Amino acid sequence: MPADRLLNTVLQYYQDVHDAAKTDQIIGSTTHLLTQLSNPLNLGVLTSQLLTAPAIWHRNDGAKTAIRMISVYHTAAVRVRDNQLEGAKPEGRSEGGGLRCDEWTRAVVKGADERSRRWQHLLVLTGVLMGMEGYDRHSLSRSLRNTLEQAVVMAANLALEENVQDGAAAAVSVVTALNFAFPILSEFYRAQINCNALLPIAVWAITGEEGFCDAQFLRTVSQDTTLQPGHVFSWPERSSSCQLLRQMEKQPLMANMGPLSKLAAFAVQHATDTSVVMQAHDALLVFTTRVFDAWQKNRFSEIDASFEGSHLSPETAQTTWPLLWQVFRKLMFGTTAVLQAIVARSLLDPHMLVPGLAASIASRSLQILRNLFFISSRNGNSSFQVYTFSYMTSIDVLSRDGLATEAFLREIRPADAILNPSANLQMNLDLFYLNVAEHLPLSLPTEACELLIVKPAIAYLSQEGPMSASKTEIFESAHSAILSVLSCPQHSALTIKITPFYIVKVFDSFPRHISPRQFRLAFKTVMEIISPPFPIAAMEPHMSETLLDMLRTNTTTASTTLLPASPDAVSHALEETREEPLSEQSALVMTLVDSLPFLPLPLVEEWLAITAQAMNEIEDPRLRLPVKKRFWDVLVNGEMDVERSTIGVAWWGTKGGRELVLFGGAPEPPLMSGALGKDTTSRL
Repeated sequence: MPADRLLNTVLQYYQDVHDAAKTDQIIGSTTHLLTQLSNPLNLGVLTSQLLTAPAIWHRNDGAKTAIRMISVYHTAAVRVRDNQLEGAKPEGRSEGGGLRCDEWTRAVVKGADERSRRWQHLLVLTGVLMGMEGYDRHSLSRSLRNTLEQAVVMAANLALEENVQDGAAAAVSVVTALNFAFPILSEFYRAQINCNALLPIAVWAITGEEGFCDAQFLRTVSQDTTLQPGHVFSWPERSSSCQLLRQMEKQPLMANMGPLSKLAAFAVQHATDTSVVMQAHDALLVFTTRVFDAWQKNRFSEIDASFEGSHLSPETAQTTWPLLWQVFRKLMFGTTAVLQAIVARSLLDPHMLVPGLAASIASRSLQILRNLFFISSRNGNSSFQVYTFSYMTSIDVLSRDGLATEAFLREIRPADAILNPSANLQMNLDLFYLNVAEHLPLSLPTEACELLIVKPAIAYLSQEGPMSASKTEIFESAHSAILSVLSCPQHSALTIKITPFYIVKVFDSFPRHISPRQFRLAFKTVMEIISPPFPIAAMEPHMSETLLDMLRTNTTTASTTLLPASPDAVSHALEETREEPLSEQSALVMTLVDSLPFLPLPLVEEWLAITAQAMNEIEDPRLRLPVKKRFWDVLVNGEMDVERSTIGVAWWGTKGGRELVLFGGAPEPPLMSGALGKDTTSRL
């Protein structure tokens, strides 16, 4: 059919409402006409009529309609560009309307007139810009490209101003268009976007109906989850909730959540109104609270990650469960990307640095991360820079305000009745609490430190029985929290009070619950804390020797069996895959060696000899050799200060240290210079 006749036919079809199949056919014919029409006036008429056609807009379904409209002009622009390139070849023929890229673009843009809305104009302009300039095509002249970029930004800003009266469909169309146009726009035109108006819509697009539906999908998952015999959970693939998640994944904004979160982060950074940023922060807190509440009511939250294999039906484990966690990860990454921009801005915006407000922002940021911790704590989901920055920066800002720090810990501290809980989700929250509390003892008074850090940590150190991977993780976090408290000089009175109890717990935990590396680190840290120049050394001068006596006594009764190679999480992170073989006995002696650099000066010589003697009691040469290497390292590699090194050199050279280490204390038999030893096989 000739292009002019097809144009009249399509324009007639625009005026009526059709079924989906016919509508798709009309859209296909429109795309064809956009590449075939040679009269610029007809191109303008076609665009003008398309933007007001009942056949296209009668069932506006948000982002899908926006994507469809952008695709029409993107596809047409690419074809016009390809036709121009073909026509430029000596042997080639230009197909289609014959208009060059600049002419075609001007004709189409003229069709975006006053008869249609600004957000509709934005869809057309975005499609043309993507088709002509996307992927470094550079099809337009420099001046026209600048004009087109300016038109995109102007249409977007006008549409954002009219957002309230145009409704949700317009809002999601604006976000969708900017999401695609943003990477193509130059820095100059990006800076002209009205970020004050864009930010609320972008956050809504992430959290609302076109995004994660305010966590409503979790409620439908709960309804379709059943408990089978043997405490096995089943969530069928054919359930309505699973189909809902699959449909969510296909939503245009969900499929482009990465670029969308970057667009929202850009709006955070460039918004001129600080109150808009604060509102976005509050919106993220409300959204993540809904996510956590919905997950808390979901039966799957009861499952410890270590036992998923035995508590999920085969169908659930293979299909629906991975789908759910794919959505969760996308949710966490998108939310954290926006949060990182807010946290970064809070460090520079003078309106956010007001005394009291900065700590409040940090507190709410940590609440957001706490709500998502059931996602970030699994499978290394938190091991990316954006999350680490948001987490550590919020802790750093909060720690500057002692009152806010105490208030925050009191707010999220587990109640005494549920300390050491069995519920998996509660344990997850306690792990987050201990991880945060580990960084905050310097900001707390001693009484609050004991109540808010020591007491919850001790509850987990006192647990007995078998430990899953998650329990081991929180057990290690409790140790770290205790050590952080002990390391604070202002809490010396508390250190004196809890150190004996803590050391007993450390001995009780080794080697069942903590690795040799962890045991050595814990004991070494305590020895450093109770030794000079820490004030506790003057308050309790005999504590260091008491702890060493405990350690030495335990070496005489410790097992000499080789410990299994089971490096802890930190060892994995440090890639310590080739650890030296250790028994319980040799690990304790190694700990004794680690403590030597921190001994009070009057004890150094005595304990060098005691340590060497304990080292000689290790019968297996394979286990004794790593300890001996470590002993030599401590003596010669600079771990000891000058005074202790001087004592060590004298002990080694003139007080029997060399003989004790090398020969177990037996003196070397005297030999005349040049005399033959026992080996007389060689005559040379």
